[in-house]
Amino acid sequence: MNLIDLGWDPYFEEKFEPHKNKNLVPLRITRENRRDYLACGESGEYRCEVSGRFRFEADNRGKFPTVGDWVAASLPPDGGTAVIHNLLPRKSAFLRKTAGENTEEQVVASNIDTVFIVCGLDNNFSPRRIERYLSLTWESGAVPVVLLNKADLCPEAAERQEEIEAIAIGAAVHAISAATNQGLETVRSHIPAGRTAAFLGSSGVGKSTIINALLGEERLSVGEVREDDSRGRHTTTSRELILLPDKGIVIDTPGMRELQVWGDESGLKQAFDDIEGLAGRCRFRNCGHLKEPGCAVQGAIADGSLDPGRYRSYLKLKKELHYLAARQNIKANLMEKKKWKKISILAKNYKKEG
Repeated sequence: MNLIDLGWDPYFEEKFEPHKNKNLVPLRITRENRRDYLACGESGEYRCEVSGRFRFEADNRGKFPTVGDWVAASLPPDGGTAVIHNLLPRKSAFLRKTAGENTEEQVVASNIDTVFIVCGLDNNFSPRRIERYLSLTWESGAVPVVLLNKADLCPEAAERQEEIEAIAIGAAVHAISAATNQGLETVRSHIPAGRTAAFLGSSGVGKSTIINALLGEERLSVGEVREDDSRGRHTTTSRELILLPDKGIVIDTPGMRELQVWGDESGLKQAFDDIEGLAGRCRFRNCGHLKEPGCAVQGAIADGSLDPGRYRSYLKLKKELHYLAARQNIKANLMEKKKWKKISILAKNYKKEG
């Protein structure tokens, strides 16, 4: 298999340089299981596992391979399991906070060029959820494209597309229908040969249906959608990298019911560029955008040019990012204390032995 067809480019060629003389080969992770991986390279597909040293040195989940990653691995001489020794630096990564109380990142997909944010034009339609996805996508380093699926079932598809275009600043927005093939050529145009696109969205929006339509076959299972709330079952239970017939690359992901933020405010500022611009025009530099005189943000809300719901969404995400940063600082301080405590114990033991 040609590495270029798998997304190999000069960036990864440079990052692999230190591993060339170590009897290692580049492989791209195509599927992640609980304890091992599937990966592809020039000589075919392999089941892989990380080395003991890799497992010891990876101090959080985000440092383990995930779908889309390139790794340096040693191949088995007898066709057994390949061993992953190094993870090549990622060009981009879509991150979210893990569910629950742990302050830890989860890498949903890596080395992606385009993120398709899929939203159904049914009861699933939510501009506020799309804003959240846009913020995290800009943070990832990939380019977002919003796909409003099931346009054949929505008489107001054109109006809803205009509504999302107003908030998806810098991103393309397309109303499509995977069921009737409407707009699929436009989707294909965003996935040229050797480029990788990830499909993200909640259950029931039609991610697997769109990929099946692009493949021209029913490869991925598709579940029923409840009529009362348009929610679907999690028919996709793990992430998978798939090569399209025209050599584009797609990553299918399970539906996300919870999308907690991760990162700094760079993605937020890009997703809400209009509000950031308004804030810069306030009379006072430290304006809190509440009741201060000359507040451009409150002025825009008053004259109807800024949707109050969009501003509330902005404030909610900003608050979550501030909370995340505080939790990360607490965790970093605790880890630092544990490290120095361990060093202190080792120093005392060394002194006793001396």
